[in-house]
Formats: sequence, structure tokens, C-alpha cells
Amino acid sequence: MKGYLFAPLVLVCLLPNLPSAAGQTRKAVPARKTVRKARPAPPVDPTEGDNVDGEDLTIRRAAVAALGGRNGSVVVADPSDGRVLSIVNQKLALKSGFIPCSTIKLVTSLAALSEHVVERDSPVRISRYLTLDMDTAIAHSNNEYFGVLGQRLGFDNVLRYAKMLGLGEKAGLDIPGEEPGSVPDGPPKYGGMVLETAYGEGFLVTPLELTALLSAIANGGTLYYLQYPRDQADGASFTPQVKRPLELAPNGIADVRIGMRAAVDYGTAKSAAYDPSEPILGKTGTCTDFRVASHMGWFGSFNEVSAHQLVVVVMLMGTRNVSGGVAASVAGAIYRNLSEQRYFAAETGPPMPEIITTRPCCGGR
Repeated sequence: MKGYLFAPLVLVCLLPNLPSAAGQTRKAVPARKTVRKARPAPPVDPTEGDNVDGEDLTIRRAAVAALGGRNGSVVVADPSDGRVLSIVNQKLALKSGFIPCSTIKLVTSLAALSEHVVERDSPVRISRYLTLDMDTAIAHSNNEYFGVLGQRLGFDNVLRYAKMLGLGEKAGLDIPGEEPGSVPDGPPKYGGMVLETAYGEGFLVTPLELTALLSAIANGGTLYYLQYPRDQADGASFTPQVKRPLELAPNGIADVRIGMRAAVDYGTAKSAAYDPSEPILGKTGTCTDFRVASHMGWFGSFNEVSAHQLVVVVMLMGTRNVSGGVAASVAGAIYRNLSEQRYFAAETGPPMPEIITTRPCCGGR
């Protein structure tokens, strides 16, 4: 008897739309979904394994404090001679590269100006109702604008200027453990040139390569080999080494610098700004690197000060809370910290770097 009572109950559970005794149709009740909030990534120690012999420890302390427990890397260099002053998270900075996201727009801009496919103040139509000039497009990192420039340039021109600017080769001179990034061997199969010239699809860029590129923009067109003194003797014998002068349009760098200043003044990098008397110029980058399954946040920058100009490149990896704007805020904190110590004051100058001994992280000399 119990079996006969059990069978209809099973049918009602399995067939929820069967008519009930009252002639009404039973509706299935959807199961409740358990929504779990994404846990923030646990803090990491980006300094683990770093060798700081020969670094400027004033700059390093500022960089470490600004980066905090984020998974990322900071490279700081002197654009006037290519000397690397600090690298936080050397293991990450020396790897073979990551998608550069919108920082590739600096390459696109310089190529387009040099090939005369656009002028800085030329309006470029990107939709039926919208036109942009280069200043605004760099400031707001407009993808459609740089897709148009990519179509006008073509793959071969983009690749030629990317190589001239140091992408796809080691940026450093005999830096132990450094691996080069890479450049694409053809245009993207899907998405056209916009993916390449607006998002950096096909490129792998290292923080060191972006540092060298930003240094060349900061100093007016000389690409230096980056040199990273590994101890006191290296620092004492430092001699700048020019890799090559850049063959760009006469006003190309000056034109791009205006857009980079606008990015910090009112665009995607405004979180980096701290003092109008010590302006920062830069370019953000935000995208996903599916190769390493990580969101990326980039900011390549330099400041315009009376003395001791710096290039600061920040690269962050993580979840959706990572962006170019966050990377810009990290760089801004570094500049602000150093400014408060009067690092950029011509009358005082930076303190002499301290030299301490640590274990090297990335191989011997």
C-alpha cells in the first residue's frame, strides 16, 4: 500500500506541469541560485626575490609603498641616459612580455604622424556624428580613432615603427634574466587592424620595453639601451649607450606629448595628477591578456620637472579591479611621494642612493 502512495508523489515531482486535483496546473518553482561574491585577490609580496644592490633606494621605497600588495611591477628610469633606478618585482618585469593594451596607441600615433596619414589637429570621423582629433583620442583612449589610423597605415607600417621604437627586442644591455617581447607576423585574423593598433593584439611588450619607449618620447627621440646597475661598482662605471635615434616626423613626439598631457589632465590617467607645477604625461592601457588569463592595467609615464626627470612604468595583473586608471594612481603616488621629499627640486637634488646587499632574484651576472 505504501508503494501505491509513493508513486504519484514521484510523478508530481518529476512532472511539475501535471494538472492538480482542482484542475489547476502546477508550475515549476525555479531553484534558488547561490550568489557568491568574488573574493578580492589576496595580497602578494611583489618585492620577493628582488636584488636591490645599486638601486636608488629613495625611489624604490616610494615604488614599493605605492604598489603595496598588488600583483604587478614598477620600473623607474632616467630618460636622459637610460639608467634604470629601480625595478620592483624583477621576476615579472623581466619576463617575455604581455599584451600592451592601449599603450600601443603611442606607437600608432607616432607612426601615423610620421607617415602623414593624419595631423594632430585633423578631425577624424569615427561615426556618423562624431569626429575626434589626436589630442582628444589619446586623452580618452578612443579605440575607433586608432582603428581608423591602423587601417590607413596598414600592417607593414605599424610593424616597422613598432620595431624602430624597440618592441620585439631586449630593451636592456646585458640585464641578467631579461627576455624580449615579440611582435606579430601578420595582421589579426579577426577584428581587423583596430585590434592591433588600439588594443595591441599580437604584441607582447615587457615593462622594460615600454620604459625604453617612454624614455625616448621624454628625451625627444633617442632610444637608449636600458642599463641596470647591479652593485656599487656598476653604478660608478655607468656610461650611457645609445641604441639608435628615432626617425620620426619632426613634430611627431611633440604632438603626441600634448595628448599624453591631456590624458593626465582630464582623461583616462587623471588619477596620476597631483601638482600642476610638476605635470605628468602618460598613457593608460586596460584589457585582458587571455594568454595568462589575467586583466591587465598599464601606465607608461614621465614627468616634466626642473630636475631629475623620471620615467615610471606600472604594470598590474589581476581581476576586474585592475585597470590603467589604477596603474596611473600607483604612478601618481610614486611621483607625489618623491615630490614631498623634494626629489625634483633643483636646488637640493636627490640623496645619494644607499647600497645594500641582497640575494639576486634572476640569475647571476
